[in-house]
Amino acid sequence: MTNERHILGISGGRDSAALAVYMRQNHPDIDMEYFFTDTGKELPEVYDFLNRLEGFLGKRINRLNPDRDFDFWLAEYGHFLPSAKTRWCTRQLKLRPLNLWLRDDLEKGVVVHSYVAIRADEPNRSGYKSQHPNMLVRFPLRDAGIDKAGVVGLLKDTDIGEPEYYRWRSRSGCTFCFFQQKIEWVRLMEEHPEAFEEARAYEKTAEEHGSPFTWSDGESLDDLAKPERVEAIKADYEKRRARAMRAVRPNPLSARSEPSIDEIFGVSEGNSCVICHK
Repeated sequence: MTNERHILGISGGRDSAALAVYMRQNHPDIDMEYFFTDTGKELPEVYDFLNRLEGFLGKRINRLNPDRDFDFWLAEYGHFLPSAKTRWCTRQLKLRPLNLWLRDDLEKGVVVHSYVAIRADEPNRSGYKSQHPNMLVRFPLRDAGIDKAGVVGLLKDTDIGEPEYYRWRSRSGCTFCFFQQKIEWVRLMEEHPEAFEEARAYEKTAEEHGSPFTWSDGESLDDLAKPERVEAIKADYEKRRARAMRAVRPNPLSARSEPSIDEIFGVSEGNSCVICHK
């Protein structure tokens, strides 16, 4: 048995995919194990992107499924929805499967090198911190000076491209991720109505059990889905987008034509989960 393992978590987002590309191109000698913690509540665009990425890597991305699903943990937590303050979904559906996958080897003394997609333009952000002394975390993108534009360039140059959901959503993660902006909930309703209805059903069940949270801060999905509210959310988004566009300095060397949803709303990427969204 080897005394070392090298692992790289794929979230379905651009940064972790670019890290996988970078490691494949620059460190082909490393026997990398790629993994994706699949909650079963991911966007279909994520699975399409994983398939494209596997084709480039020439290696399977291990799907780590939780031993207990979202419905089980929702009941365990009294039907209280997860939120930015109580991220039990990340803990139970993302970190738990990873820990189970590595536990035996770590206990046997195997050193696990974990490669995390923190960019050079995220100096104050940290990755998953294991309490086990045999888990060593590495940040190749940061060390190589690769920023967000560099990440986009890596994916473009390899013809992998970005996940299709970036057309209407700012990040990967579960369909009902509570980090979504209200315009993203509206777009989920339009792009994947069945997923929106599932999220609405979970919210109603949580309300019946006294959950203090709704998926979207301060507003139920029932209220958000009303036609007049949808119109107002879209109008607000367009106003913010226009202001953001006026503030952007033209850059002929950039492939980006407009700000992201997070930039339009002034939301820091650091507010989201590294495990879920990177």
